[in-house]
This record gives sequence, structure tokens and C-alpha cells, in this order.
Amino acid sequence: MSSNLFTPGAIGPLTLRNRTIRAAAFEGMCPGNAPSQMLRDYHCSVAKGGIGMTTIAYAAIVRSGLSFPHQLWLRPEIVPDLRRLTDDIHKEGAAASIQIGHCGNMSKPAMAGCTPISASTGFNIYSPTFVRGMKKEEIYEMAKAFGRAVHMAREAGFDAVEVHAGHGYLLSQFLSPYTNHRKDEFGGSLENRMRFTRMAIGEVMKAAGDDMAVLVKMNMRDGFKGGMEIDECIEVAKTLEREGVHALILSGGFVSCAPMYVMRGAMPIKTLTHYMQQFWLPIGVAMAGRFMIPTVPFREAYFFDDAVKFRKEVKLPLVYVGGLVSKEKIDMVLDAGFEFVSMARALLNEPDFVNRMAKEEHARNACEHVNYCIARMYSQEMACHQHMKDLPRKLEREIEKIKRKG
Repeated sequence: MSSNLFTPGAIGPLTLRNRTIRAAAFEGMCPGNAPSQMLRDYHCSVAKGGIGMTTIAYAAIVRSGLSFPHQLWLRPEIVPDLRRLTDDIHKEGAAASIQIGHCGNMSKPAMAGCTPISASTGFNIYSPTFVRGMKKEEIYEMAKAFGRAVHMAREAGFDAVEVHAGHGYLLSQFLSPYTNHRKDEFGGSLENRMRFTRMAIGEVMKAAGDDMAVLVKMNMRDGFKGGMEIDECIEVAKTLEREGVHALILSGGFVSCAPMYVMRGAMPIKTLTHYMQQFWLPIGVAMAGRFMIPTVPFREAYFFDDAVKFRKEVKLPLVYVGGLVSKEKIDMVLDAGFEFVSMARALLNEPDFVNRMAKEEHARNACEHVNYCIARMYSQEMACHQHMKDLPRKLEREIEKIKRKG
């Protein structure tokens, strides 16, 4: 079967030059919560490298959704800088998307300016911090904030928005019975737990109008006992299709309970603690990290089997994400009926990978999935260990150990 990787594909009103999307993986390139020259340079390199659309990641729609000092906060003051970024991306022939969301119980009080909020009151050991359940009026206002974020994204020149409703962030915290213990109309049944997401999507679709594409990243499973399983997640997908979204990005995992279910492989704990600034946090992570962040074995295209089940249940365009490093597997995914493929770590390793796939029938990316980039991004900008010079010897040894274990 001939590949359709380099054929145009439509997401609502938007047509991409090919079937590739740079996934919304946190870049860590926004000091002061604003876009930097490094962010522009990276996304322009991916656009120049042939990507159909590149996605600026992890943009908080309000200050209370922030986790990191180098995370993007979408607000009027930064719109001109974002416009320069999207202009540069467009000059390279790619479309530009921005992921919008709220970190919920993963927010940090120092950054958010308040006690972290979520579906329910509790304590998040992964932050670690106390969490306050949202009041009803706050839920309605937060839904409107999603719509305002779309208006700002349009002003900044983005072609699409990606609503983050997965990975255990705020919308996902309402969807999942693990974090949603509410007794009102926003908790209990799946219909009630979906209510906030439907409200937010309604505001997004209204703001997007007929000239912006809307994608939603969602879980196929939360990845642990007590979380959402595939049957409920399929119902969420069907609901989002009825709400009129243009495409779904199928992922999985919960950052506060099953973080490596999202990315697979091992978390290099020494690398994670090496870049942490707080004097106390590295000690706790070094002691408990292996238990809190257990390894989940990596295999190429690790979400494929679950994603196929969704392909059978919905008709709207689906974006496959998860462990793609070769043209062979990308063609397999597209041949199975998925309209687009999404990559992050592979494009950090090789921003020009899409162009190379156009030239090489058996192109394979050199990403080793040792997750140095993931461990580093919580404190520094995201970077591939293969491009780093003068890594501390202890980090080199940790990387080699992970590679030997496969």
C-alpha cells in the first residue's frame, strides 16, 4: 500500500501540507512565562524540517494554571511575541497550533499565586501541595477562560488550538473518578464528570468560529487502577465528536499517578534531581523517585492497540501519538485509518526528521527514549542528551544504564 504521509490532510477548516504534527510536549523555553527566542528557534527548526503543524505546548489559560516559571501563560501582553513566532512558522510552510489548558492540582502555589485548585479538595503528593476543590461559579468562569484563550490565540496568528483534556490536568481531573469526588452535578456519573469539559469545549468552539481548527488531547486510559478505563474514555470521545471538535489526539496516563504511562521507559532520577533548584526537593525525589515514578516498558507505537479501538467507534479525524520513531511504523498507523501522526521526542532529537522521511524509504530516528529530555524539562529547557556537551559523568552513567536495560 502506498504511503499517504506526504499528502495534504484537513482538520476542520485547516489543511496541513502533510500528515505530521509536532506533539505538544513541554519545551521549558518560556522564562517569565513568555515566549523566548529559543522557543521561536526550536519551532522554526521543526517547521523548516517539514512538519505539517507544530504545537506550542502547555500554555496556561490563567495564572492559577501555572506549574513552572518557564511555562507559557497565555495573556494579552505576550500576544505580539507569539505573533512573531507564528509568522516565522508560517514562513517555513507549516501551520501553528497552541495547546491550552490548566494544570489543576499540579499547579504550584508560588507560580499560581493561590492554593492549587481541582475537582475536589485533597493533597497532591507529586507537587506536593494541598489542593482546593473548585466552587461552581469558578467552574463556569474557567470554562469562559478557555474561550478567551482561543480569541488570544487567533490574535497571535495560530491556525489551531489544542485543548488539553488528558494526562491528569484540570479537565482530566474532573473526568477521572480518581480525582473527582464531587457530590454535585459535576461529579458522580460519567455524564456529570464530563459536564465541565463540555462547557469548556462549548466556549472553545464558539470562539474558534469557522476559521480555527480545534483539537482535543484526551486519555484512552488513565493508566492505573481506580482511574478511567477504555470504555468510559470511548464515551468521552463520542461526546467530543458530538460537540463538534475537529480532531482528537489519543494519549493516556496521569502525571500525578502514572507519569511514565504517558512517555514509557524509565525516568532518569539522577538527571531529574541534578537540575532541581530547591534544596529539599532533590532529597525527597532521590529517596522515593523509583517508587513514585515506576518504569513502564517502552515499545514503538505503544498506544496503537488502544487507539485502534477508538478508530472503530468515532468518525472524526484522529491523531496518533506515542513512540513513533520510524517511517515504517508511521505508515502502519496511517494505513490503519488514522489521519495524522504526532511526535515530540523524535523531533527534539532530529528537527529535520520529516524531511528525511521524504527522502529515505526506511528512515529511522536516532531517539533512544532514555528520557533525559523529560527529566531535564522540569527545571531547564527540553534538550536531547545526544546534543549535550560535557554532561556530568553521573548522568552519562545513568543514561548508559537505562540503554543497557532496553
